[in-house]
Amino acid sequence: MTTMNHTPESVLTAVATLVREVIGEDWAQDLEITMATSFSDDLELESIEFVTLAERLKVAFDNRVDFAGWLASMDLQEIIGLKVGTLVEYVVRCLSKSTTA
Repeated sequence: MTTMNHTPESVLTAVATLVREVIGEDWAQDLEITMATSFSDDLELESIEFVTLAERLKVAFDNRVDFAGWLASMDLQEIIGLKVGTLVEYVVRCLSKSTTA
């Protein structure tokens, strides 16, 4: 992602695309992914898919997003309750730090 202006909307679009790629199933292509979408309940992402998503986020955002490190700072209940919007907000914060530093 090369644009300097990373809005929550543009990051949500990018994250939704990456999540669909990680799921890799036909049904995921038509799935509406919003800020309120839950990784656990709605998307049913498994731990290996989180690892893949972490790698894709690193590549997509030029190594400026440490999703794995961020997840490691959470307890199990926080991870289970993780929403796409929380990830989007984290990515936006990471990208804004990178452009202002």
